[in-house]
Amino acid sequence: MEFTFEFLVFASIVVFLSALVQASIGFGFPMIATPLLAMMTDMKTAVIYVAIPTLLLNISALISEGNFLQTIKRFYPLALMAMIGSAIGTQILLYSNSEIFKFLLAVSILFYLFSQKISFEMPWVRQKPNLSTFIFGLSAGIIGGLTNVMALVLIIYSLEARHTKKEIIQSTNLCFMFGKIIQVILFAVHGSFTQEILETSLYNLLIVAICIIIGFNLRKKIASESYFKMIKAFLLLMALALIYQTIL
Repeated sequence: MEFTFEFLVFASIVVFLSALVQASIGFGFPMIATPLLAMMTDMKTAVIYVAIPTLLLNISALISEGNFLQTIKRFYPLALMAMIGSAIGTQILLYSNSEIFKFLLAVSILFYLFSQKISFEMPWVRQKPNLSTFIFGLSAGIIGGLTNVMALVLIIYSLEARHTKKEIIQSTNLCFMFGKIIQVILFAVHGSFTQEILETSLYNLLIVAICIIIGFNLRKKIASESYFKMIKAFLLLMALALIYQTIL
């Protein structure tokens, strides 16, 4: 896996903008960075490239929300299922033709964007918490392992479970963290983390750290509603571009 100078410049810009968005509103890094990078490389490379920076952003989000130990105590069953699912999805990604997952990523993004306009009614999520934790945690992990878009399943689950905004941030980022930990381990065991990947990951961590500082300050000044509209429009364009690229 060799990165050209043009790719590294493009990837640095993508990481900076995506990390800045997530640090500002607590959402968006893998969902924006992965499809953009996948347009210049294969899905497997895109997922590997953002794995370590995503982990740092998840940890910073959990710390910023506070009550870290209580978050783990409450949401660890969901996070464990997400970890198992992520392990399954990552193994499929490692040993399959990753190009087909570009289309899956595009469909996942489109589903997320349009699902917000539909009123979901799944009372069984609250009536059968153990079953819903198993189903949503495992499916979120598998999709996250394959495409880096775990958020859409977890958001649907959180909305049906009537979680508060703080609980949504805590539960989703804990699942992201658990999923990324097992994904990084599997990538390392498989030998996917080359020296070049590790070096660029350390460089990306510096970019992410800067974005976290800037983003936390921007969060207090910029209306998140405007950000969300821009993100949704941008994701729609990325999804359509990925579908077009897959067809060709």
